[in-house]
Amino acid sequence: MPPTRTSLPLDRLGPRLRDRLGSALRPGWMRSLAVRRLVAVALVVAAAVIALAGTRADGEFEVLVAARDLLPGQVVAADDLATRLVAGSTVPAGAISDTELAAGRTVTGRVRTGEILTDTRLLSSRLPADLTGVDDARLVPVRLSDEAVTSLLRPGDVVDVLTDSEEVLARRAVVAMHTGQDSPTGFPAGRSTVAPVLLAMDVAAAHRVAAAGLDSSLAVVLH
Repeated sequence: MPPTRTSLPLDRLGPRLRDRLGSALRPGWMRSLAVRRLVAVALVVAAAVIALAGTRADGEFEVLVAARDLLPGQVVAADDLATRLVAGSTVPAGAISDTELAAGRTVTGRVRTGEILTDTRLLSSRLPADLTGVDDARLVPVRLSDEAVTSLLRPGDVVDVLTDSEEVLARRAVVAMHTGQDSPTGFPAGRSTVAPVLLAMDVAAAHRVAAAGLDSSLAVVLH
């Protein structure tokens, strides 16, 4: 009799279907590394996009700037102002963003075109306290005996106020504003009446200076 051929099970002849699928779905070392790198790059790109969107949405602020040069003593009109978007990190303390808070107020010191307007650049009831750090500070207009000294003063300068007999009336007063118009050299162009200087000081010193200024020449010493 011819030899009988024994048939082998089908699963012995080749890999089963589930083994083939498992092999296809199981990533190799190189494939796994590539996938991890792709995911890392996607996360970095997503973080950059989120950061950029946050900067555009939250990092810019609208502020008021001078549309033209403004002089001390000038009353601000609406057309003297312009709005500008600036980065939040460049916005100074006290920056003004509302036109109604600036229009109609008086400029304390020269403001250049494009300069951001702040509360200390404009006269207000809070200006004396802001300049001196004293809650009951007052503003006192003072006519100094020396016109040349008046022309040298600038808003923010710290001075002591004295009488002609060298009596000290106020210490560390702060120049808030003076309305004198300066020549290109920094000194008054003529010998007209000396413009008053507006000084911020505590209330007791303000009363002494105001009373003394009625019948005595006053001088200042700069710090």
